[in-house]
Amino acid sequence: MISVRDIDLEQARQLLARYGLQLESVAEGQAIPGSYWGDAEAGLIGTRVYARADTPVHSILHEACHLIVLPDDEARAAVHTNATDSVEEENAVCVLQILLAEQLDGVTRDAALTDMDAWGYTFRLGSAKAYFESDADDSWQWLQDRGLVSRDRSLILPT
Repeated sequence: MISVRDIDLEQARQLLARYGLQLESVAEGQAIPGSYWGDAEAGLIGTRVYARADTPVHSILHEACHLIVLPDDEARAAVHTNATDSVEEENAVCVLQILLAEQLDGVTRDAALTDMDAWGYTFRLGSAKAYFESDADDSWQWLQDRGLVSRDRSLILPT
């Protein structure tokens, strides 16, 4: 599993900053603030994503994507630990995190999909790859409606 220690942390910070988010480092052995799952999983509080060196990259991207899809700063500011109970949002976030993973050096689409499967994401077709490639039309539309992906399913990065 690719963890924060395996990537360029500054590059990840810059990627999240494009969406108005901050990636905050947590010292090794310390609890991660705002972590829903605990252990090494990323945490959310407002516009901040918290992670340690052992946090999986898919976890920081997944949590960041929950903030990215929120419509405004006020909604983001209210987030603490649990971003949503919406199945539609959760599914769309899974698609978006794969697209964001490709923006990080050393993280490929296949690696992101493999890590999602290893962590235990579940999809109707049995894998993250099958979902992403064959079963996510509603998520693609959800993201397109919010201006996060184009009609050709390319990531739209803020400038």
